[in-house]
Amino acid sequence: MAEKEFDTDGFDFSEVEKRLGVSRRTFLTFCMGVAGSLGLSTKSAFAMAKAIAEPKMRPPVIWLHGQECTGPTESLLRSEQPSLAHLILDMISLDYHQTLDAGAGHKVEEIKKKSMEANKGKYLLVVEGAIPVNDGGIYCKIAGETMLDLTREAAEHAAAIVAFGSCASWGGVQSASPNPTGAKGAQAVLPGKPVVNIPGCPPNPANFLGTVLYFVTFGKLPPLDAQNRPKWAYGRLIHENCYRRPHFDAGRFATEFGDEGHKLGHCLYKLGCKGPETYNNCPSLEFNNVGGGVWPIGVGHPCFGCSEEGIGFNKPMFALADVKTHTPPNNFPDIDDRQSSSGVSPGAAALGGAAVGAVVGATLVAAKKLSASDDSSNSDDQNS
Repeated sequence: MAEKEFDTDGFDFSEVEKRLGVSRRTFLTFCMGVAGSLGLSTKSAFAMAKAIAEPKMRPPVIWLHGQECTGPTESLLRSEQPSLAHLILDMISLDYHQTLDAGAGHKVEEIKKKSMEANKGKYLLVVEGAIPVNDGGIYCKIAGETMLDLTREAAEHAAAIVAFGSCASWGGVQSASPNPTGAKGAQAVLPGKPVVNIPGCPPNPANFLGTVLYFVTFGKLPPLDAQNRPKWAYGRLIHENCYRRPHFDAGRFATEFGDEGHKLGHCLYKLGCKGPETYNNCPSLEFNNVGGGVWPIGVGHPCFGCSEEGIGFNKPMFALADVKTHTPPNNFPDIDDRQSSSGVSPGAAALGGAAVGAVVGATLVAAKKLSASDDSSNSDDQNS
């Protein structure tokens, strides 16, 4: 793609090239990809690029940790599109993060309070981990203060609040019965405050980065669903986009780990896969930027519904999911009867599988061409 095809109204991206160490083309291609995943126009992609290019627009971020395993931060550390370093240095001003702060003790806490005071109504609050409320919240303390009080204090003048991960969104494993600490998600302890939930265990870093980019660009959070999750990331059931879906429709299931169906990549519904009742974009994003099916279903394990309140940490892992949607034809026999039924002919199943395979194959070929083109472009830029 020729660089002149990017109409950026004459905006100078030379400083971005120096900071990021990537070509103007690579940078703009990334912004267009993020905008595309958000369902936004090319014009919005350029707006994102300009927002990143102008450091004065970087929002201060206060990042709190409650009851959790630090999985959300760990997933963010492995992000490559962009890397965590680029996120911190070029998109946001990470003023306080208990895991990543170079300093410690009273000095760090003082910096946090000064940043919150100086940036009232401007900073982004990110909550990671559940917040215990029983006995006054004494089960999680930082610098002598409870997580409950710290969250309420930081939320008071935040421009936006992001609950990153299932623990911060719903309470996570800590909130499972009997929940002795009274663990809750951020929105439960901040009634009346707008909280965007980005659940997952761990959550995909791309869902966080896309949300932050939207906020940096437009000064507001993206459209949310009824659970306060970004629609662009949690608008579709995993079941709808899963590449094992043709096996579900054809009645081909793995019934035990390691059986013939499991080895052949058949549907994992009978092993307790919660994909039919879980909203997330795992099939399209995968994890760790390495490709090759790196996500639970891709490596042969059922989805356990981590991004759904009341499912991931409350419903038995191998219990059957509630199937929320079907695709035509809708006259399949019941799940229990399907495997021994002749309701779907081998020819019809093969035809359906071939059609889906053609679409998936075409998508993979296009992605490989784009990757090869980008590598070639980078090489050309370096040699020029």
